[in-house]
Amino acid sequence: MSQHNSEEEFREPTIELFQGKITRRRFIKQSASLGLSAALLSRMAPVAYAAGDNLIESSPLAPNESPITKERIEYLKSKPYKDVTINVMALRSAVGDCLEYHAPRWEEETGAHINVTKVPIDTLHQQIFADLTTAAGQYDAYQTAAWFYGDFFTSEEPYIVEIAPFLQDPRYPYWDPAQFLPAMKRLYSWQDKLYGVLFDADAQILFYRKDVLENARYQDKFKSQLGYDLPSPPKNMKEMHDVASFFTGWDWNGDGKDDWGISLHAKVNEQGFFHFLTLAAPYVVSPNNKYFYFNPDDMKPLINSEGHLRALEDYMKLLVDGPKEQTNWTLPEGWTPFLTGHAVMEATWGDLPTLAQDRARSTVQGRVGATIIPGTTEAFNPITGRWETYPLNVVGNTNGGTWHCVVSRLSKKKEATYDFLAFMANKKNAFFNCTTGWTGVQPGMKYEYFPPIGTGSVVEWENQGWDKADATSFLQAYYENLILPEQQLYLRIPGAAEYWHELDVRVCSVLAGQMSPKAALDDIYRAWEQITERYGRENQKRLYAKSYAGAALLARPTPNVV
Repeated sequence: MSQHNSEEEFREPTIELFQGKITRRRFIKQSASLGLSAALLSRMAPVAYAAGDNLIESSPLAPNESPITKERIEYLKSKPYKDVTINVMALRSAVGDCLEYHAPRWEEETGAHINVTKVPIDTLHQQIFADLTTAAGQYDAYQTAAWFYGDFFTSEEPYIVEIAPFLQDPRYPYWDPAQFLPAMKRLYSWQDKLYGVLFDADAQILFYRKDVLENARYQDKFKSQLGYDLPSPPKNMKEMHDVASFFTGWDWNGDGKDDWGISLHAKVNEQGFFHFLTLAAPYVVSPNNKYFYFNPDDMKPLINSEGHLRALEDYMKLLVDGPKEQTNWTLPEGWTPFLTGHAVMEATWGDLPTLAQDRARSTVQGRVGATIIPGTTEAFNPITGRWETYPLNVVGNTNGGTWHCVVSRLSKKKEATYDFLAFMANKKNAFFNCTTGWTGVQPGMKYEYFPPIGTGSVVEWENQGWDKADATSFLQAYYENLILPEQQLYLRIPGAAEYWHELDVRVCSVLAGQMSPKAALDDIYRAWEQITERYGRENQKRLYAKSYAGAALLARPTPNVV
């Protein structure tokens, strides 16, 4: 039998395995009957966890893993990593705290020890790559942002380790990459190879107070002042600005103090630039233009286009509809006005509705609505240089860190390191992470979503303390955002951290009144040109094109999106 014919016959069981129609054991048996070599199987087989028929719900040996393989249970009997110490660099933030939370539970199971070093966000990239490029190799794993990925592949051999071989071994904690939502799996992969281990799944949507926008008195007042019905929720940017302005400067919550229409966080080096990117997207990305950052023909920045300028000017207007301290706020400070009932809206990550379930810090549980980011009726096409009109141009995003761990190529303890990362990715721990407020983790797996999207249940979320309506609204809007036909695709080329740092510093300067929007965007253009020249324009152009060609997004429309 020729190798070509073997590959053709191999396709049928491969498809059946992907569809869940046959077990892995049967897949291997059928493949072997075709006379396929081990090398061919390793090249063609899907990256699927080698669980086969051996999955069980739980074991006393691993109380923090569910489901678990029989091979894993046997493996743990020997405390396989006794006296092994691994070093992990993590972000000094909620996601780093979450990683640290899981460490002692894994140590107890395996006999190993973990040293966690937490680093502030403004030096994390520098410290990761100092450890890698100097070959110091002090750390076995890094908790990385998805925008660091391009830099991991600038050397002849990648700085981080592909995890496919680990996924084939049933002795490691069970997790299934096939459960990834496609838009999120892309951020854990590089050129279709998986390098990251499940943890976070960031995107930004708009959260709002359902009870406030549905208040009859406020609806009458809004209509009398603005001449149209109070939108619940806002569908376009004009409505969002009108709602934010309307609810600013008066006591709509009845506590004797003036309240706000919106809350932001805009401190430099604290990820506030993502809010600008998210809100700017529908001014630039459209059915006729998918490029937000660079012209793919020559890698010239698009950042100072007319669309970006209008977006930044509109972003500035939102600042006056929230507390003046916003320009110095970190993320938790930016969320507080909404959680304590003093802001009507916030465009941010899924931490907000998760934290809203914690009555110790929130007064809004059961009243949190969620929707995709409002769109625009005009978008500027920076490639053609023209404004285009749309009934409503809405754009999805995966903006944020999507924080997760990767294994260092320099690690001498790769097996133990991966074991810990897979432990956190196990369904029991992953579900805890995405449903618990303080972890900083968002839902990125199908089993965390309700049918027909996934296999999760409302009861599971209610058991974690969630209000049913809050969970349903959040997950529906989060998913709708990820499958919108138009997407602001993530910047993952080498130097992405530098490009975004230059953007962050100047956008924050605009919000602080230190620069005009036009001067700031022109300055960013010049800074980006210098970065591109340093990395090599042709190489950046090639990788930028690949980043778009490799975008794996769901194409299925959803009926609730306008």
